[in-house]
Amino acid sequence: MTLFLSKPLRFIASCCIAVLLTLSISRQAMAMMDHGGMLMDETGMIMNANTDRLPKDCQKIGKDVDITIRAGHKYAEKFTGKMFAFDNQQWNVPPCARINITFINDDDIRHQLMIHGLPGYIYPQGMFHLELNGKGELKASLIVPAQKKTYLVHCELPQHMEKGMKAQLQVDGGDVDLPSIPGLTKPVRADSYPVDWTPSTLAVLFVCVLAGCLIPLFLIRKKLD
Repeated sequence: MTLFLSKPLRFIASCCIAVLLTLSISRQAMAMMDHGGMLMDETGMIMNANTDRLPKDCQKIGKDVDITIRAGHKYAEKFTGKMFAFDNQQWNVPPCARINITFINDDDIRHQLMIHGLPGYIYPQGMFHLELNGKGELKASLIVPAQKKTYLVHCELPQHMEKGMKAQLQVDGGDVDLPSIPGLTKPVRADSYPVDWTPSTLAVLFVCVLAGCLIPLFLIRKKLD
């Protein structure tokens, strides 16, 4: 169609088409970025953030609480048999607190921060969710009810919670301590590291014990000579 137009008109038509295509792509990008309470881009995701909607048992925000939560392999080094962990395993906040969370991923792999058991009329599926696809930082807020309660905090990626990424958020001291919190509570199923006692491992053990007995005697005798 533009072939039958003069050069100025062809230029104007081309510009209009380019603008329309850009607006269309922008609308698609915006639709991808915001999906009913879920904000996401190539670095991560925020789901069900809440800065102003009060739970039914709260007349006003009790207190603003700022919490920084770091996730990574190095925080699991103090826990035997664990691979990943948060830098803290427990947080205590007052009733009706607005918690302003800074979530930092110190690893080059994906980690999540999920809080379960929140009121579903504010938080769909009762969940608050932050996720980073690698090293980075996200900030988001939530408001907890006045009820004295303990909320599960964990990473839902396969085996991440089982390998140490589990913690608890307690409102007004909480109503219970959750099991299997690294360094805090007893595991439901304790890790076991059995030794496979084969003839070869027994032989190695015997040699080590024998060497541990004979070498000191040899050194003492040599020193006396």
